[in-house]
Amino acid sequence: MGVAEWAGTLVDWKAGLEGLRRVIAPALGRAETRRSAGMFIDGLFSAASRKTGWMLAEQAGLEAPYRLQSLLGRSSWSADQLRDLVRGYVTNALGDPGGVLVVDETGFLKKGRHSVGVGRQYSGTAGRIENCQVGVFVAYASRWGHALIDRQLYLPKDWADDATRRRTAAVPDDVEFKTKPAMAREMIERTLDAGPPCAWVLADALYGSDSQLRHLLEGRGQPYVLAVRSNHTLRFLEDGTLVQTDPATMLDTLADDAWSSLTAGEGAKGPRLYDWARLPLGWSTDDGFERWLLIRRSRRDAQALAYYLAYARQGTSLPELAAAAGLRWTIEECFLRAKDDLGLDHCEARSWHGWHRHMSLVLAAAAFLAKLSADQRRIAFDKRDKTSPAAAAA
Repeated sequence: MGVAEWAGTLVDWKAGLEGLRRVIAPALGRAETRRSAGMFIDGLFSAASRKTGWMLAEQAGLEAPYRLQSLLGRSSWSADQLRDLVRGYVTNALGDPGGVLVVDETGFLKKGRHSVGVGRQYSGTAGRIENCQVGVFVAYASRWGHALIDRQLYLPKDWADDATRRRTAAVPDDVEFKTKPAMAREMIERTLDAGPPCAWVLADALYGSDSQLRHLLEGRGQPYVLAVRSNHTLRFLEDGTLVQTDPATMLDTLADDAWSSLTAGEGAKGPRLYDWARLPLGWSTDDGFERWLLIRRSRRDAQALAYYLAYARQGTSLPELAAAAGLRWTIEECFLRAKDDLGLDHCEARSWHGWHRHMSLVLAAAAFLAKLSADQRRIAFDKRDKTSPAAAAA
């Protein structure tokens, strides 16, 4: 990269960051709080190995971390309003008719028992039961990129029922115990109400097995591709008869020629190819929709299978369903980048509002990076279109 191009990139970065600060300013209130949030976000972009109060203060040239700790603690501002502003910012940057919402949870390993929501529970991050916090997140993904747009801490029942721990961690009185699928329903509905273009809602089997989530989406006419387990109970009418079965049993009815080799999107080593098949589910649907059991099979190991329930508009093809299912990986990429680069898992705050403030600020920083990448993609697309044979002929 030449000096002029490098300088131009730096100017774009600074101008873009100022644009983000203007967008999120209404959630932060006072000028001093806005400056502190700016320091915090700048620190998230730094090379500091841990995005803790002391290290972020050092990056900001402060002698002590109290100002940035106050941002997560005593300062008066709304993390939920910041979340909503970040969601709008991401929608403007990445919004596309083919965009999708993806819901998933991630764990944050902890020592001790005082951080809000911490306890021995399953962490998908670790792949086992650990002492951790768990957060449920929603991501938006499109051809322009992907970014996290919502977050909510899971409060285990032993926390929800413990008045002393709730008071110490400043858990609001109206926060009650909810399962992760129940949290996901609220988050997805809140996001869809905000109006981002959404072709599909995607989730793993924890959420796909929740009939209330499926009914919610179908009631809104919202297509989905949701993973389910092999033994998930399926009931539907076939030739007037009620059939009860499960995905693994239905698999046995597939003919050998029912499978198609299709890509589930680009991976680190090129297209991620799998064998895919689908079977109709005979439930009645609203006009214009169909239900399918979608099956994915590894091309290397025929026993490595994944199952999905799909609710799609009539005429949706098998390649379209496979492509939608493959986009669920985008939220894993969001978690990886936010943890490795921006300190999503470096939260020191022990309180309810401190956790949500930290996560919301990280979401803002990640949204800014997603917008930069989206802008570069659009520039590349425009250049490609202008140099295409069709453009040259015109």
